[in-house]
Amino acid sequence: MDAITPMTEPMPPDVLRFDFDDLVILDLANNHQGSVEHGTRIIRALGEVVAKHGARAGIKFQFRQLDTFIHPAHKEGSDNKHIPRFLSTRLDRKGYERLFAEVRKAKLIPICTPFDEESVDLIVDMGFDVLKIASCSATDWPLLEKAAASGLPIVCSTGGLTLAEIDALYSFFQHRGVDFAFMHCVAIYPTPAEDLQLNQIDLLKRRYPDVPVGWSTHEDQDATAPVQIAIAKGARLFERHVGMEADGITLNAYSSTPEQIDRWLAAMAEARAMCGASERPPVPEAERSALASLQRGVYLKEPLPKGTELLPEHVYFAMPIEDGQLPSGRFRAGIVTRRDLEADAPLLLDAIRLPPEPPEMVIKRAIHEVKAMLHEAGVHLNTDFHIEYSHHNGVENFRKVGAVLIDIVNRDYCKKIIVQLPGQVHPQHYHKLKEETFQVLSGTLHVVIEGRKRTLYPGDTCLIQPGMWHGFWTETGCVFEEISTRHHNDDSYYKDKRINAMKRSERKTVVNHWGRYELPGKVRGGA
Repeated sequence: MDAITPMTEPMPPDVLRFDFDDLVILDLANNHQGSVEHGTRIIRALGEVVAKHGARAGIKFQFRQLDTFIHPAHKEGSDNKHIPRFLSTRLDRKGYERLFAEVRKAKLIPICTPFDEESVDLIVDMGFDVLKIASCSATDWPLLEKAAASGLPIVCSTGGLTLAEIDALYSFFQHRGVDFAFMHCVAIYPTPAEDLQLNQIDLLKRRYPDVPVGWSTHEDQDATAPVQIAIAKGARLFERHVGMEADGITLNAYSSTPEQIDRWLAAMAEARAMCGASERPPVPEAERSALASLQRGVYLKEPLPKGTELLPEHVYFAMPIEDGQLPSGRFRAGIVTRRDLEADAPLLLDAIRLPPEPPEMVIKRAIHEVKAMLHEAGVHLNTDFHIEYSHHNGVENFRKVGAVLIDIVNRDYCKKIIVQLPGQVHPQHYHKLKEETFQVLSGTLHVVIEGRKRTLYPGDTCLIQPGMWHGFWTETGCVFEEISTRHHNDDSYYKDKRINAMKRSERKTVVNHWGRYELPGKVRGGA
């Protein structure tokens, strides 16, 4: 089979990607204070908190080769506030190796931020799992080149960057084949609530939909609402500075104690529970029952004999609704009583005969879903189009066999937007005149061309030349473009000879725009 492997199927080891989802990065930075013993206490305490919550977390170090990282003139008496702290909290490789072992022992992920090229080599040599690029290094191209060559997954913060600079990072990592994630970040320490800019998570997700987006936080360490908002925004990974106070050691205002991380992780779990499913879930029975207790049922204003066709003046709507009673929302013209009924009696379903549903209702209901799928795919339509509702096995079977073809332009060139609902199939056929190319915009499409199956994902294309048998279907629902030479009516020849014998109006309902007022006449009689 000529198939494209979906990302959900098992893949060879060389294309497996790092799982950034729900990763919590606990940045130790220089809060070890240059003491292996103090760093060990922090790691062990955080390991217990992480295990308590069943979280997936890593401890992050920061590496700078201070002998070369700091200019000789600033080794002493520098007016840069960071340099004295870097020098006073220096740890050698052996000290970091001891802390690295504690991270592994605590079943945490070892992560490290390099600030120079030599540190990247050290990170690789020591066996860290993830490399982190700080916001201040996100335009340091010599360092970025070295980091990209490491082969490690990279988390990159975006604090202080313009969109153009983030675009450049995206292209750079893509071109280098890096497995990476972006972090929204505001590099103000600590960050006031009014400067958190959490809507930037939405922007990054829209602009880079194939990249995991997270949040690197520096706000008030007792605040839990911001991380809950970030989770609701769809942030997938998180970073927070950590440390502990001790004799002579005061923690800065943007670093969390283990106790604060405990409350922070609890707030994250609460937010995920409150946010719930990303897909529309089944309605719980408790919710269904609660809503039913507030619904109105149909009641009779007067006694009616068997065989009466109900009119609006015969009924009224009131709560409560009884079991087996017709709800107010299902009342329509054409209902006939099947037995004599009394005044104020609930109109029970077994006491009436419901009229057959108009055939166009199958399509009308589908239109709502088609419009929603177009919105979700980000496809915008002009008002000047017409639509073909294809129903090769009859309108009543449209949800199983069919498609919605939206004609955008048909000159010497042609463009259509085709929408298939979940589970729809379009029968195999060929064209004598038309050559066409499909490109998937949303969802997954299965195509069979001359007996060979392909599975197409967003962005994938396939060419169908004149005379080639082809059919398509989708389990997920799919929106795709058909770009072709000029479309000609009656240029489709089906393997199912029964379809070939049908009039075009029997297998297609063609309307202007969505056919709001055309559908009843078109579906019933055709045109």
